[in-house]
Amino acid sequence: MVLFGETLKIQGVTFLLFSVLAIAAVGYLIGRITIKGVNLGTAGVFLAALLYGCLFYDELVAQLGLFVGNGLKIIETLGLILFVTSVGFIAGPKFFGNLKKNFKTYIVLGLIIIVSGAAVCAACVLIQQNFTDLSKGDLAAVMAGLLSGALTSTPAFSAAKAAAAAQGIDESLVAVGNGIAYIFGVIGVVLFVQLIPKFVKADMAAERAKIAGGDADTGEEPTEVKETKKLIEIDPFGIAAFALAAIVGVIVGSFKFGNFSLTITGGCLLAALVFGHFGKFGPVKVMPATQTLKVFREFGLMIFLIGSGIAGGAKFIELFEPVYFLYGAIMTLVPMVIGFFFAKYVLKMPLLNSLGSITGGMTSTPALGTLIQVSETEDVGSAYAATYPIALISVVLCAQFVIILFG
Repeated sequence: MVLFGETLKIQGVTFLLFSVLAIAAVGYLIGRITIKGVNLGTAGVFLAALLYGCLFYDELVAQLGLFVGNGLKIIETLGLILFVTSVGFIAGPKFFGNLKKNFKTYIVLGLIIIVSGAAVCAACVLIQQNFTDLSKGDLAAVMAGLLSGALTSTPAFSAAKAAAAAQGIDESLVAVGNGIAYIFGVIGVVLFVQLIPKFVKADMAAERAKIAGGDADTGEEPTEVKETKKLIEIDPFGIAAFALAAIVGVIVGSFKFGNFSLTITGGCLLAALVFGHFGKFGPVKVMPATQTLKVFREFGLMIFLIGSGIAGGAKFIELFEPVYFLYGAIMTLVPMVIGFFFAKYVLKMPLLNSLGSITGGMTSTPALGTLIQVSETEDVGSAYAATYPIALISVVLCAQFVIILFG
């Protein structure tokens, strides 16, 4: 990239970092655009990254060559670690008590969301078989990719690719489906968690009190460890404790059980929940400062969306087909709607518990970030964390079953 003739040149890795900063600035401006009280918030960064990927990905390749894919993956993964670990720490103090009280509810809701998404996927396979020249195996691979993209699930995407390869199917077709559905999979859930409270005319102060366990809404966040005895702090911001939890999480998430693993997301979430629950190990404080967690959470979400958005934008134009985009949108919308009504009328869950669980059931990191902003409480993270594990396992299995059953 050359600015002002030969005076200023931005090349190589510097160009990538310059692009990230530019996308962040433009994305937050887009996220501020509000129509009838609804905006994209931080997900505006995702939209800006998609547009950048569509328009300037070739320039990135020219500047970085083969490194561009790894560079974007590093950005995306770092963002995911920062965001998920922050959420785990914030949810930790209340998580296990909340889980003990609502364990069956969260499992049932997570299963309902994923199974309904898989059922929609199966129906789409049966319908599309009559209108395509693709073989059964190739169509199943595309549809499994759509399911993983609609539910924004990287583990499901990886599992579907492995299942396709095992069946002798071109695994790149899974990537086609994932790339087409991923965009609406992100933006659709972000808009859903904003629109539902408006549709039901929710009293957010009352809803915050319900998810906090009936306590008055004080606006305080119980993330700090309160001790009469002085604890040892490694550093004033808690960055060392944060890093330790993230390291443990990456290690835990890397263990494989057959084709399944918790992945970095699940590992970091679990480790941070444990660290946040105990708050200290012996005399050492392992709970970062609240402000540190807020900054890491927002910064992590931002760069995660940039990394995934640029890569998604590069593939979107190349792979886009209207009918597959429609199928992907349906696979995103139907599970959310079914999950919401099931939570409201069958499980009798309060609104914010329902929406937090839906973000977990949809394995949607960006939607959780939006819900925290909309609800103005960190407690929704506990509902996300409680539903996420069962959703993670279920969507990985369902993505593989689609290929095995229809391939």
